[in-house]
Amino acid sequence: MKLMTLPRLAIVASIGLAAGMAAAQNQGISKDEVFIGTISDLSGPVAGYGKDVRNGMLMRIAEINEQGGLHGRRIRLQVEDNGYDPRRTVLAAQKLVNQDKAFAVIGTFGTVHALAAMQVQFPKEVFNLFPMALSRDMYEPVHKLKYAMISSYFDQVRAVVPGLYKSKNARKACALYQDDDYGHEVVQGAQAGLKSAGAELFERTSYKRGATDFSSQVARLKAADCDFVVLGTLIRETVGAIGEARKLQYSPTFIAASSAYTDLIPKLGGKAMDGFYAATTAQHPYLDDASQPVQAWANRYQAQFKEAPTVFSVYGYKMIDLFGQALSKAGAGLSTDSFAKAMESLGSIPGDIFGNPPMHFSPTQHLGSDKARLSQLQDGRWKVVLDYDELK
Repeated sequence: MKLMTLPRLAIVASIGLAAGMAAAQNQGISKDEVFIGTISDLSGPVAGYGKDVRNGMLMRIAEINEQGGLHGRRIRLQVEDNGYDPRRTVLAAQKLVNQDKAFAVIGTFGTVHALAAMQVQFPKEVFNLFPMALSRDMYEPVHKLKYAMISSYFDQVRAVVPGLYKSKNARKACALYQDDDYGHEVVQGAQAGLKSAGAELFERTSYKRGATDFSSQVARLKAADCDFVVLGTLIRETVGAIGEARKLQYSPTFIAASSAYTDLIPKLGGKAMDGFYAATTAQHPYLDDASQPVQAWANRYQAQFKEAPTVFSVYGYKMIDLFGQALSKAGAGLSTDSFAKAMESLGSIPGDIFGNPPMHFSPTQHLGSDKARLSQLQDGRWKVVLDYDELK
C-alpha cells in the first residue's frame, strides 16, 4: 500500500472535518422532513403550562403537514419532559442534539432551562427558537441561532408598573420573587419601571424554586407596609402568596409578569385572586365571548385534544406558525444558513386573532416584539385594562 504524504493527509483530514461540520450544521433535515424538538415541563410544578404549549405546537404542525408540509418537508416534533429540573433539561438537550439530531429546539420553558440548553445546542449549530423563557438573554446579544417571540419579563414589568403604581396612589413598592434568573429579571424590570415613576423598591423578599410556604415572606411585606407588590412568581406560588395575604387581611396591589397570566390562577385560588394584575400579550381564549375566528380555532383544538385551549396553547401554536413562515421563506434548499437568513428577513408580521402584537425580525432584531399590555382578574376572568397603546 502506498503511504500518503503529510500534505495530502492534511488535505484529506480537512475535507473530512469540513464535511462533518456541514453535516452537523444541517442536521435534522432530510428530503421530506425537518425534525425539531421541544423541552418542557410535563410532570412538574408548571406542567399546566408545558402541556398546553406542546398541544398548540402539535396543532399547528398537524395543519402544516396536512397541507403537504413546506417545500415537500413535513415537520416532526420530539417532546422532552424536564419536570422543571435544569439537570433534566441538559440531558434532554443532549439527547435532542447529539442523539436525535434535531434541527431546532423550540419553546423551551424556563429561563434557567433555556440558558442551559443553549450551551448544548449552539456548538452543534442547533437553533433556539421562541423559548417560553422571557429573558433578554434569549435574544441578546444578537446571535445567528437564537430568536425570541414576545417581550421579556424585564420589558413587560417595566412597561406596566409605572402607570399602575401612580393610578393606585401607592406609597411603598416591594417585590416577592423566585430566587433565580427569572425572578431577578422581574425585579430588574420593577426597578426600571418604578424609577421612571419617581419611586423605588422599598422591600424585597425571595423564595427558592419549589417552595410551597410563603407565610414568612408575606408577613415581611405586610410588616413593611408594602401597598404595591411585584410578584416574580409562577402558578402555585402566585396562588400561595396572594392566598396567604388574604388570610392576614392584607390587600396590596399585586402585579406580575405574563408568567402568572393563566386561567389556572383563578381555578386554583378562587375568588381570592380577583383584583390581581398581570402583563400579557395574547389573551386567554374564553370561548363564550371569543371572536368567530378564535372560536373556530378553539373548536379545532378541542376536537384534537378533548379540552379547551389556554393562552399557552396560543403561544405554542404561534411558535410553529412563525417557524413555518421562516421554513417557507428558506426555500427548498433548507440549511442552517438559509433558515437563519430567512428568519432575519421575515420583516413585519401583523398582529393575529389572539391579540399578539405585530412582530418584526431583521438582522439586528431577533425579538419579535417588546410590547405588552395589562390585564386584571375580575370575577375569575382576565380582562384587558390597558392595551398596548395605552401604557404610559
